[in-house]
Amino acid sequence: MLTSLFLIFLVADLGIRLWLANRQIRYVRANRDKVPPAFAERIGLSSHQRAADYTVARKRLTIIAGVFDTLVLLWLTLGGGLTHIETFVSAYISQAFSAQIAFVVAIGLFIGLIGLPFSVYRQFKIEADFGFNRMTPKLFVSDLLKGTLLGAVIGLPLFAIILFLMEKAGTTWWVWAWAVWAAFNLLAMWVFPTWIAPLFNKFSPLDDPQLAERIQGLAKRCAFTITGLFVMDGSKRSAHGNAYFTGFGKSRRIVFFDTLLSRLTPPEIEAVLAHELGHFKHKHITKRLITTLLGSLILFALLGWLSASPWFFSGLGVAHNPDAPNHAMALILFFMVIPVFTFPLTPLMSFLSRRDEFEADQFAVAQANSSDLVSALVKLYDDNAATLTPDPMHSAYYDSHPPASIRIQRLKGA
Repeated sequence: MLTSLFLIFLVADLGIRLWLANRQIRYVRANRDKVPPAFAERIGLSSHQRAADYTVARKRLTIIAGVFDTLVLLWLTLGGGLTHIETFVSAYISQAFSAQIAFVVAIGLFIGLIGLPFSVYRQFKIEADFGFNRMTPKLFVSDLLKGTLLGAVIGLPLFAIILFLMEKAGTTWWVWAWAVWAAFNLLAMWVFPTWIAPLFNKFSPLDDPQLAERIQGLAKRCAFTITGLFVMDGSKRSAHGNAYFTGFGKSRRIVFFDTLLSRLTPPEIEAVLAHELGHFKHKHITKRLITTLLGSLILFALLGWLSASPWFFSGLGVAHNPDAPNHAMALILFFMVIPVFTFPLTPLMSFLSRRDEFEADQFAVAQANSSDLVSALVKLYDDNAATLTPDPMHSAYYDSHPPASIRIQRLKGA
C-alpha cells in the first residue's frame, strides 16, 4: 500500500514539475521579443531578452536535475540503495551507534557528490554565460570545503543527540528531539550573523554617513532597533545584488551587498529597506518561525509513529529488524520521502508568501516614496535578469514574490 502511494505521489510530483517547467519555458520564450508596456520606458529589449534566456537556461537545468533526483530517490529507496550503503558501512564499523553516525555521513557525502556537477554547471556555465559569475574555482572549492566542515561540526552533534534520544528516551523521544531541534535553530539564528556568515564573506560597517542617517531615521520611524549596518562583499562571488536583515534581539543587523549599493540611490535603498521592515511590522518573520516550529513538531510526531512501524520501512524498500532498529535509517528515510508527500502544499505556501510581500509593500509606501520603491524594484529585476513575463500558472505554484507586472501596478496605484 505504501509503495503504491509513494510511487503515485512521486510520479505526480515529477509530472507537475515538468509540466510547469515546460509551460514556463514556452511562455517566457513567446514573450521574449517584446518588453511589457509597464517596463518599456525603463528596460531595454536586449535586457528583457537576456532575462528570458537566463530564465529558460535555469529552468532547463531544473528539469534535468529534477528527473535525476527522482531517479536517485527511487534507487535509494525501492532500489535498495540505502540498504547497500548501510551494509557497506556496517562491514567496516561494528559498534552500532558509531555505525549509524557513519551511515549519516555516508549518505550526506553521497548526496553532496552527485549534486556537485549541477552546482558546478550552474555556477560556471549558466551564471558565467549571463555575466553573473565572479567566483573562481579556488573560491568555489574553498566554500565547498568550509561548508562541508561546518556541516560536520554543527550537524553531526545534532544528529548524534537525536539518535541518542531515539534509542534512550522511550516512545516520547520525538518530543525531546523536537525540543533539541527547535533550540538548535533558534541558536543558529543568533549565532549566524556574528560567527558563521563571516567565514564566507567580509562584512564592513557602512561608511556612508548620509545613507546611514537616512536608514536610522527610517528605523526610528518604524520603532525598529538596529545594532549594525554592514556591507558584504557579495561581488566576489556574483553580480547579483541584494540586502537582508539577519539575527534577532541584540544581534539584529542590516546587510547590504556591495553590488546593491553601487546601483541604487539612497531614496531607493530606503524604500527597499522600508519593505523589509514591513515584514517585521506585520510580524511575518515571527509567524513563519512559529509555523516552522509547529510544522516540525508534527513531522517529529509522525516520525515517532512511523519509525516504530515495520511497514514504513518495507514499503519503501528497506529491510527492518525490530530487535536491532537502525534509527539513522528511519531518520534519513523519513526526511527523504516526506517532500514527496507534502508537495501539494507548495502552491499554498507560495500564496501565503506573496500575500506577505503585498503587505510589506503597503507598509513601505507609507514610510517611503512608492516611486522610489518602483524604481528600485525595476533596477533589481533588470540587474538580476528576473523575467518580467512568467507563466501565470508556474508563478502561482512556485513564486514566493508576486509577478513584476502585478507588483509594480499595485505600487503605482498606491
